Amino acid sequence: MKNKKQPSPSLLYSVMGFRSDQYYMANQVIKCKATVAWEAGKPLAIGEIEVEPPKAHEVQVKIIATAVCHTDTYALSVADPEGCFSVILGHEGAGTVESVGERVTKPKAGDTVISLYFPQFTQGKGFVPDGTGRFTCKGKTILHYMGTSISEYTVVADISAAKRDPLAPLDKVCLLGWGISAGYGAAVHTAKVEPGSACAIFGLGGVGLAVTAGCKVAGASQIIGVDISQDKRARAKEFGATECINPQDFSRPLQEVPTEVTDGGVDCPFGCIGNMDVMRAALEACHKGGTWKGTAFGRWKSVENAPKLASEYMSKKVKVDDFVTHSLSFDEINKAFELVHSGKSIRTAVKI
Repeated sequence: MKNKKQPSPSLLYSVMGFRSDQYYMANQVIKCKATVAWEAGKPLAIGEIEVEPPKAHEVQVKIIATAVCHTDTYALSVADPEGCFSVILGHEGAGTVESVGERVTKPKAGDTVISLYFPQFTQGKGFVPDGTGRFTCKGKTILHYMGTSISEYTVVADISAAKRDPLAPLDKVCLLGWGISAGYGAAVHTAKVEPGSACAIFGLGGVGLAVTAGCKVAGASQIIGVDISQDKRARAKEFGATECINPQDFSRPLQEVPTEVTDGGVDCPFGCIGNMDVMRAALEACHKGGTWKGTAFGRWKSVENAPKLASEYMSKKVKVDDFVTHSLSFDEINKAFELVHSGKSIRTAVKI
């Protein structure tokens, strides 16, 4: 039986609403629009950059949609001691593979993929794995950032591009590149929350809400959300929290409150802020005999598990849509950062 002829990438682009002349051949420098963070604390600048073709074990991706995470706003701020400039931010992107470098077996040109932060993050500060960059602007090298996605085109390691269900909307599954996968995975994979468990989530931002959703799916009977924001506590109820606590309403130590509510301690507390004092409080809220575990990306193998999460989203097991509170255009990127920084947005999806 003969294999069915696969549609060309240019045909796929036509089906997805792009002109055929937007498809470029490999080994060609692409000029495109991107947002550049030239210095800390300043608004992003939208302008033209040059993107070099992919080298060995790299793929070039046409970004269709990206989400803006609080980590992006932190990286842009003057508060981040590891901030590097000039840089193109973004680490929750999805799009279509434009071309591939040598020795790449998957994905292939024309595949739709989720751009993952995790492998990229472990393989070089501000560069692709070989220690060099693929972006330039006005003759200056521009740094990469954890699977850079706030650009019309990007280059990532082949292990940073996870093929996804072609029917899954890119402006939703782009969120699986980091936040949802990290929080949901922390509950169902790292902690392995069991039915009937008592859980407490300290911090109800995007990751904390993903933990909340994971605890609900795992069958936890008591899910306590802890946050000073009334809006975030209200959202947590929608994601499955059975009760929420404002730590400012209590004079005693934070860890004592969920301990009393659960009559002896929490089975699975989660620290979702990145603050050491809150992490300690979460640990002390656990009942005796607990184990402290660190987790990144839910301790999942990202290229394998992101597509599985996309499939679970399509089957309505993981409710990704509820995380997208705002949808904006590329030209509104600074507004997207403002929404996240102000706490008004869980995730803002930006169509590139």
